[in-house]
Amino acid sequence: MSERLNAPQAPIHPITRTHHGIDFVDNYEWLRDKESQETLDYLEAENAFTKQETEQLATLRDNIYEEIKSRVKETDMSIPVRAGKYWYYSRTEEGKSYGYSCRIPVTEGSDAWTPPVIPEGEPAQGETIIMDANELAEGHEFFSMGASSVTTSGRYLAYSTDVTGEERFTLRIKDLETGELLPDTLTGIFYGATWVGEEYLFYQRVDDAWRPDTVWRHKVGTPVEEDVLVYHEPDERYSTWVGTTRSEKFILFGCASKITSEVRVLPFDQPEGTPEVLIPRAEGVEYDVDHAVVDGSDIWLVTHNAEGPNFSVGWAGVDKLNSLDALTPLVAHKDDVRIEGVDTYRDFIILGYRSGAIGQVAIMKLIDGTFGEFQQLEFDEEIYTVASGGNPEWDAPVIRLSYGSFTTPAQLFNYWIESGERTLLKQQEVLGGYNPSDYVASRLWVTAKDGAQIPVSLVHRTDLDVSKPNPTLLYGYGSYESSIDPGFSIARLSLMDRGMIFAIAHVRGGGEMGRGWYDNGKTTTKKNTFTDFIDVADALIEQKISAPEMLVAEGGSAGGMLMGAIANMAGDRFKAIEANVPFVDPLTSMLMPELPLTVIEWDEWGDPLHDKDVYEYMASYAPYENIEAKNYPNILAVTSLNDTRVLYVEPAKWVAQLRATATGGEFLLKTEMVAGHGGVSGRYEKWRETAFEYGWLINQATGVTE
Repeated sequence: MSERLNAPQAPIHPITRTHHGIDFVDNYEWLRDKESQETLDYLEAENAFTKQETEQLATLRDNIYEEIKSRVKETDMSIPVRAGKYWYYSRTEEGKSYGYSCRIPVTEGSDAWTPPVIPEGEPAQGETIIMDANELAEGHEFFSMGASSVTTSGRYLAYSTDVTGEERFTLRIKDLETGELLPDTLTGIFYGATWVGEEYLFYQRVDDAWRPDTVWRHKVGTPVEEDVLVYHEPDERYSTWVGTTRSEKFILFGCASKITSEVRVLPFDQPEGTPEVLIPRAEGVEYDVDHAVVDGSDIWLVTHNAEGPNFSVGWAGVDKLNSLDALTPLVAHKDDVRIEGVDTYRDFIILGYRSGAIGQVAIMKLIDGTFGEFQQLEFDEEIYTVASGGNPEWDAPVIRLSYGSFTTPAQLFNYWIESGERTLLKQQEVLGGYNPSDYVASRLWVTAKDGAQIPVSLVHRTDLDVSKPNPTLLYGYGSYESSIDPGFSIARLSLMDRGMIFAIAHVRGGGEMGRGWYDNGKTTTKKNTFTDFIDVADALIEQKISAPEMLVAEGGSAGGMLMGAIANMAGDRFKAIEANVPFVDPLTSMLMPELPLTVIEWDEWGDPLHDKDVYEYMASYAPYENIEAKNYPNILAVTSLNDTRVLYVEPAKWVAQLRATATGGEFLLKTEMVAGHGGVSGRYEKWRETAFEYGWLINQATGVTE
């Protein structure tokens, strides 16, 4: 029997950080040196210790993995989407980690908008595999796609790949008529690629801080060295983007900080022109545009926050828009409705918005070419998620609607605009039998200490005895105005079938309740995110939904900061906490403008480098800097060595400091040595990772080991 490992003790190499006359001694900053053998040895020692401490969960992990695998339809395909002369779709095969991108021609005499039914388990007649991700991933421990874009005619495919997790991609162009790769190879680029016609490809590059600061134009068949810089954004707070309108009338070039945006435009038929600013940027003003044709005239539809924080929509002729004052109102600002944007087609406009913590969709027909009324789509469940999209064709009379909830597996509909008919195209299959009535979802409202009403989503088995406290996993995020919407999860069934409740605290800093919900959980109101989560945990305990000895928490990335903060502030409410790629050393990161994303993030967290008040506020909650000599919940931190968004050093330092300071609690660190922010790649590998994390959480909450 091999000797058991002791918990690693990170060597102490203290450095003193001084800002605004305030000193902070950091014993573990040396772990930032990714090339240091001492760093790598320490991470490997932590991995070995974590493996040892979780080996008793091997059976539970294997069972969860097999449950996920047995419920997923491994050989499956998406519903074809029409683009130009082809129907495009993807399919997966049992045993293959990645999928195939395929297409078949649109046949003469067929219904132009009803997707063809493709037989399962065999290639469709006329099918062409335009990309095999399994082949591209072969020989790489990590693989991720960044772009997959086909020209309107269907001739060229541009695709990009990342094989390290560092989110810098290599783009190739494939001639789909010959099957050959063109010599054009773009290296070190950002996500995405935008075709304009058959000759021009627009893409982005990043600066040393991983900020997409430039947009470039490549002409097919020319050397990369001849690519043209179309737009450079020098302000380090802003990131760039590029796209086209569905009408293929305009190319859009945008830049945005967390609080301000600006759009430039170029006619689609003049790709070598110079983009012109539509509305000059103004600090704190965000806007986005889309092109529509109303009463025979080209107009811009503009979604903006100049009239209020929850946004409104106005319109103006394309030759008359030079300021927001030129807009004619279309959708007014409301205090209780967050407008998220419009999506235009030739004959109708889709409005996305959020009300009562639920995302909604409304559709306006353009009657005789003029504006009609928006009609909201209605659904039966109390809490659900609906989204439109998936149809790139400008003149389509139909859109795709995706729908799902905690208990309803994902559904995809054709929604016919004229008749309002919904045609179910596909429902996510759960193999082995699944009955939605076996599970129940509900919405709970918790009153925060300051009176704010916090929505909480709950889902569990219907036959669970809720007259007594039950093991509960409480999930939270609460940053960037991101909304954690109801959705079905096959993996979550393994948790609920073992008697657990899954709960989501929709805390401030997220976007569920509108822009004000976000604004009151960022910068110098960030602590609301943490106290909201604690208030929800307290409510679950007070209402005997759960109890501290069976309540566990989970969050990732910015939600990992939430986990670190609540561990310090209210660790006694939780048996265990899992933090995935956690942002737990935010003050150090925000003091280093040379790091990826730091300057961009100042609008989210504040700028402690130049503002002492911000420094002191962040120092008061930063998880790493507020660890105390007291008992903590058991903690599992999961990270990736090549993560460029939240560097591995943050959870590594955090766990080292916890182990050196806390008087109680087990602390585990698991580092994927070849992966990025999204963790491991490949569906089977991801299921294994989910099984590892859920296995640990289930064991902590219930004590079961199988």
